[in-house]
Amino acid sequence: MKKQIKLIFPAAFAVALFALPCVNAASANAATNAPASTATNSNSQAAMTALFGDPVIARGNGFEIKRSELDEVIMGIKSTAAARGQTIPPGQLTQIEGKLLGQLIQIQLLLQKTTDADKSNGVQKADLQMKALLERFGSQEAFERQMKAAGMTAADLRAKIVQKLTAEAVLMRELNVTVTDAEAKQFYDDTNNSADFEQPEMVTVRNIILMTIDPVTGAPLSADQQQAKRKQIDDILKRIRGGADFAALAKQYSEDPNSKDNNKMTLVRGNPGIPPEVEAAAFSLTNNQISDVITATIGYGIIKLLDKTPAKKLALTDKVPLSDMTVAAKIKDYLTQQKTEKLAPAYLEKLKKAADVQILDADLKAAAAAAAAAATAPDATPEK
Repeated sequence: MKKQIKLIFPAAFAVALFALPCVNAASANAATNAPASTATNSNSQAAMTALFGDPVIARGNGFEIKRSELDEVIMGIKSTAAARGQTIPPGQLTQIEGKLLGQLIQIQLLLQKTTDADKSNGVQKADLQMKALLERFGSQEAFERQMKAAGMTAADLRAKIVQKLTAEAVLMRELNVTVTDAEAKQFYDDTNNSADFEQPEMVTVRNIILMTIDPVTGAPLSADQQQAKRKQIDDILKRIRGGADFAALAKQYSEDPNSKDNNKMTLVRGNPGIPPEVEAAAFSLTNNQISDVITATIGYGIIKLLDKTPAKKLALTDKVPLSDMTVAAKIKDYLTQQKTEKLAPAYLEKLKKAADVQILDADLKAAAAAAAAAATAPDATPEK
């Protein structure tokens, strides 16, 4: 299903929290370079805090937002950009800061209206998103490594996701937005949306991975160590070709936690999180066939294909790949958020006035005002 659920809060905030799946989970470029950049950013932030303290940059009735809270989100965006070999121009960074601060304020305003049901809703959806993230990365180890590169822990990320999704639940409840089954079916039947429900080809595999980078720092192992790993993976492949049990060898030797636990991994063709060499090997196999040794940026691997699912159009009752939600449920979420986006600005502005929200930093105040004006402009294109 190609149609992505749009976030109620614009995409820039989503980048800070959810950019990780877009980064190649098995990319040594990200894993090798990002930690140093993150460490530099963290040290710089700590030095600035030591010199100037941690000033409150925005406040309203019942809440305050400190500079460190905004810096934490910005650092996630910078780290993600660095992992892609990109930098954010200073002028654009100011705009992003203003936009993100506005969204942080919105979340705090909404959280003040949270019910127990909203909290439960946020936790349930956060658990699903964390599960999807782990599936996209392929292993807890790869996920933790990329989290470190982004300057946070898995627990930090989950807490932020819970907070954001709880705020979304509050907003949808307050606005009383609903979508009927008939509306979902109409959207599904619309020929303009038919391509959105095409499921790419998928394969289910098991793998054995021997890392050629340090799992903590992301730094490449020495040439001798890498050569030893290559010899070891070649020997493992010979044993498999000779009839040894793949799962048993994975449990014994693989340096990927998923492999050790004998878990299956589903790969979707075209997923940017799959290294090209891994995708090429996985989708060229037939059932129960074993690949040759695959040389990837994080190490050496062997794949066993367990099952292959051809591309098809998903039915309304089918589950979306890498999700526990059906197509119908995804459509309802999408349409609910579309309706919410139309109603949200006026409601959120009302909350801001009632809470007497003030942005204390002059530059951020100007940037937040500009971002709010752009978001509510008549010709503004909704972000997905």
